[in-house]
Amino acid sequence: MKSFAAKAEEGVKGINGKPSVGPVYRNLLSEKGFPPIDSEITTAWDIFSKSVEKFPDNNMLGWRRIVDEKVGPYMWKTYKEVYEEVLQIGSALRAVGAEPGCRVGIYGINCPQWIIAMEACAAHTLICVPLYDTLGSGAVDYIVEHAEIDFVFVQDTKIKGLLEPDCKCAKRLKAIVSFTNVSDELSHKASEIGVKTYSWIDFLHMGREKPEETNPPKAFNICTIMYTSGTSGDPKGVVLTHQAVATFVVGMDIFMDQFEDKMTHDDVYLSFLPLAHILDRMNEEYFFRKGASVGYYHGDLNVLRDDIQELKPTYLAGVPRVFERIHEGIQKALQELNPRRRLIFNALYKHKLAWMNRGYSHSKASPMADFIAFRKIRDKLGGRIRLLVSGGAPLSPEIEEFLRVTCCCFVVQGYGLTETLGGTALGFPDEMCMLGTVGIPAVYNEIRLEEVAEMGYDPLGENPAGEICIRGQCMFSGYYKNPELTEEVIKDGWFHTGDIGEILPNGVLKIIDRKKNLIKLSQGEYVALEHLENIFGQNSVVQDIWVYGDSFKSMLVAVVVPNPETINRWAKDLGFTKPFEELCSFPELKEHIISELKSTAEKNKLRKFEYIKAVAVETKPFDVERDLVTATLKNRRNNLLKYYQVQIDEMYRKLASKKI
Repeated sequence: MKSFAAKAEEGVKGINGKPSVGPVYRNLLSEKGFPPIDSEITTAWDIFSKSVEKFPDNNMLGWRRIVDEKVGPYMWKTYKEVYEEVLQIGSALRAVGAEPGCRVGIYGINCPQWIIAMEACAAHTLICVPLYDTLGSGAVDYIVEHAEIDFVFVQDTKIKGLLEPDCKCAKRLKAIVSFTNVSDELSHKASEIGVKTYSWIDFLHMGREKPEETNPPKAFNICTIMYTSGTSGDPKGVVLTHQAVATFVVGMDIFMDQFEDKMTHDDVYLSFLPLAHILDRMNEEYFFRKGASVGYYHGDLNVLRDDIQELKPTYLAGVPRVFERIHEGIQKALQELNPRRRLIFNALYKHKLAWMNRGYSHSKASPMADFIAFRKIRDKLGGRIRLLVSGGAPLSPEIEEFLRVTCCCFVVQGYGLTETLGGTALGFPDEMCMLGTVGIPAVYNEIRLEEVAEMGYDPLGENPAGEICIRGQCMFSGYYKNPELTEEVIKDGWFHTGDIGEILPNGVLKIIDRKKNLIKLSQGEYVALEHLENIFGQNSVVQDIWVYGDSFKSMLVAVVVPNPETINRWAKDLGFTKPFEELCSFPELKEHIISELKSTAEKNKLRKFEYIKAVAVETKPFDVERDLVTATLKNRRNNLLKYYQVQIDEMYRKLASKKI
């Protein structure tokens, strides 16, 4: 059997209450130690500035201008043009009082101004702090206060929210810079609380009038504090140094260089995942390193296909939900074909898959099948696509296989966290044995598994599995202002992810579970299930509730035991006279419960993906006798799933049929 990872250390059996740990695995390129770091690339500023020298006239940042609600073609700024704006924005920041080490927020959708502001921070050793409102209500307010942000770049449509009375953070700000313009009304409102506002053009003009020499960072300086959600409570600030960012990019360069089909300055990346998340941020850093082009979607994910057709990207990265939609679209189109053409498609699919399973690359497995059937799918992705990467949550093996066969490009999965710069593991293109896995360790990281006895996972067992632990040079420095939490997750130099993984005999990593009741939906968003149960349990219609989410699904469902008194009153108001047990089978009751849960979600300002989309109604409370709860009445999730598996499958089946 071919091995894809090197075993650097053997596992150790746990003694005296310590958990067992599995072998330490490295990338084969790091088998004898991590490669030397590129002395010319030690900071995020080096990544950008060196590419400006090498590729001044290459297109760097692209966007689509919207005029009279019509979306135009892509317009571009070259590396040289971006560099000139970066110098001006950086000089303006210094002119309004920004000193090295101060925190600068960036708040808005992906666009050239986002990156220009980020690079301006790097040019003057300022710390970039992305702001992302879907972390929950009040998250922006919390982050601005917690990170002690003084200056913030903001998308024009979000300025109003920053200045609302319930957003207390605005008072600590010294200046707000709009990505575009600021209305006179909002300017006046900001001035009343002592905050200066600038349009993008005004800020550029200030930078030209008051030029300031750059003050580039050192490797050990903080590059960014990226806030991410936890199981409950406030977001946590992940501190990432310039050295960590640079090492990740250099490592990705080394990893990609081993393949025949390499990334070059001619590649084009479509950016639509939030720049405030690590996956898109590091993808763009890597593209800047190559002198390649990044084009931004125009802000509406529902018509992303239009951006794809206009940009014709060579590389797409997304969370599983994106690729699920692509798969659903293809399947829907197949159902509309006449039976003969559908039969031909399926035959060509099986033919190409068989040759790919024998070791042939996607491009050589069946050129005939590509020409007859699959090139049309490639054309739907712009016609030039070379690589699809899925991350943020597991992608089902069935969908990954389908995309590998039909998209006429490389398709791989990756794994990582904000704390590990996003790229802890990555699959190999054209290796069918990696279906359903996240690949092997990155060049500058090591992975091992640690025993989780209470869940029955043993890294030294017959099927080695346990909590995924990571160490190496692409790691965070700790949680900002939270040494207790940092110590909790970093033990003996190893970062404990909370994810449960399995190491296959060929050294490849597979994600199989989550240690805590924090799950990640297919669009990459974390959901704290127990926290939601506490919230929904406050509604008088609920006696018991178990919320379920699946990493391969984008929506939450629940099993609800209704409160008999509340339901009987509801039934009486509607003229129903049936016993409680019969009422629980009424479709009208399901609709009523979903409506009530929606009201509770709105009242508690939950995020849309935290809403319950379907319910199964149970007449009996969860009990110890059926082993559905503990003695202290906490939900036994694994047992509940086994008990209600049929109902769960039925709810997701109906939700899927509604979408189609």
